[in-house]
This record gives sequence, structure tokens and C-alpha cells, in this order.
Amino acid sequence: MENCTDYWVKADVKSAAHPIVLYVPGLLPKPEPAVHRAALLRCLQAGLRRVDPPVADIIGATRGGFDMVSWTYDFYGEYRDYAIDADAVEAVIAQHAPTERDIAEAASWQRRVIRLLYLLGDRVPFLIPHLANERTEVHLRDLRRYVQDVNGIAAHTRRMLKVPLRAAFESGHPVLLIGHSMGSVIAYDALWELTHDAADRAVVDLFLTMGSPLGQRHIQKYLSGYSARGAERYPHNIRRWKNLSAVGDLTSIDPRLTNDFADLLELGLVDSFDDHEIFNWFRLDGELNVHSEYGYFANDTTARTVADWWRNHDSSLDAA
Repeated sequence: MENCTDYWVKADVKSAAHPIVLYVPGLLPKPEPAVHRAALLRCLQAGLRRVDPPVADIIGATRGGFDMVSWTYDFYGEYRDYAIDADAVEAVIAQHAPTERDIAEAASWQRRVIRLLYLLGDRVPFLIPHLANERTEVHLRDLRRYVQDVNGIAAHTRRMLKVPLRAAFESGHPVLLIGHSMGSVIAYDALWELTHDAADRAVVDLFLTMGSPLGQRHIQKYLSGYSARGAERYPHNIRRWKNLSAVGDLTSIDPRLTNDFADLLELGLVDSFDDHEIFNWFRLDGELNVHSEYGYFANDTTARTVADWWRNHDSSLDAA
């Protein structure tokens, strides 16, 4: 196995090129890219202003400092009307922490029972059609389209991520790659493909997954490299991996990824790998949505992760 230390030589020194936070969203149509990016950045900055105001200012002022892979339009052929979410986004930004009501609903016995049923379905696949509701059936349909690479859509989606990753690496920009929900699967697959392309050296300094389904066996069997053994089964271009799962999030029904991908640490393919549980207080029309990307971005744990990473790569903040 190649010593992964060679990958990190650049990352251990603060680069003259600015850091880049690159985001891959999950399934379902999203707003037009400029609108979507602006809303997510405002959510992230709300948390950053609570934990590290200088980073909040500089990430907003840095051209290309926060960018995203807007793949969902190519997948669905439509955008989501941001007006549907606008008030809820403003509310999640204004609220600085979960309320007692948010915590109680996220940890309710109803959600715990549903999670246990989903875990059962993940381990006994023939039960899935009997457990799926309308929303789950839509997600399963879209997942099948991705894993079957219908009309080359999966390869196209991964290519949309690989292009900016290569460009960032070649220009010396350190990268924090965020994958939410299905976006974490797309990111993982793209990183595996980059690893096993002998001509490619693009690396990610920190991989931050949010509400990820990567702990599901039903997902894992379709991952790139799943049938390989040893180090060949995994990406080699992730320096550190941090996973966030919101209490009650039924997409990340297995909130711990460190046990599913323990070989990454044992084989020395990553320097660190951590799981963290958070609360997501995003509400749309009064209904708590603990899987919302906006809620994950507004969380202080996300903000602290981004702030610490950004400071480690931006020498202009040394005196701040």
C-alpha cells in the first residue's frame, strides 16, 4: 500500500491559495444555484458569527471560498422555488440553539420506533417495500437511478465534483468537502474514483458528512470499491473525516460511520475519523425537519468545524 503521508505534504503547510469549502447537496430539486448557495452561506455564517466572527467575515468575502456542486438540476430537470423555504431559513438563522420542544420532538419515541423499523429493513431488505412511505419510495427510486447509472447520470454527477476537486488541488487550494445526505455518497464514490485513477492526486483535507446514509448496508453494497479487498476498497485521498448526525434523522439511521469504515484508520488511510451527534432545529410550516441541510449548516458544531479548519489554512487570520 502506498504511504498516504505523501498526499499530505502540501496540506501541512498554510497555502498562499485560499481555502475552499466545497458542498455536495443531497437528493430532491434544489433552488437555483446562486440562490441556494447564498442561503446556505448565510446559515453557515450565522453559526460562524457565534463561534468565530472573523472566519464568518472572511469566508463570505473570499471569492470561491464557499462553493457547491449543483448537480440536482441535471438529475431532476427542475429547480425548487426558494420562496417555499425562505421564511424557515430566516427562522433557523435567527434561532441560536434547539428549544426544549425541538429536543423532545427529535428524540421522541415515535422517531425511535421508526428508526428501529428502518434499521430492520436495512438488515432484512425484503421488508423495505412494506416499511416505505411515499417519501421513502421517492428516495429509493432516485437511489436506484443513481446506482444503475441510468443514461450515465451517476458518472456525470461524480464528474461535476471531480472537476473542481482537481482544479483546487492543482492550484494549491486546501479543500473541506461537505456532503449532505446522498451528497455524501456521491462524494465518497467520486473520491474513490479519484484514488484509483493512477494519474490523479487530488486530495481532501477534511471530509465532513451530514445526515449521511453511508452507514446503511443497503447503500454500502452499491459504493464504488465495495467488492474490493483491503486498501483497494477505500478512497486514499481523505486526510480527516468528521461525521455529523442529527438526533432523530432517519436518513442517518446508523449515526456512527467510524465502525462501518474502521479499516480507514486501521490501514492508515485517514489521520482521524470522528462521529458527532447534534440537534437540527429547522422547521418548515411548523414541522421539525431534522434532516434539513439548512439546519445542519446553521449548527454551531458545523461552524466550529469549518472555523477551526479555515484558520488552520489561512495565515491572514493568525493575528485575528
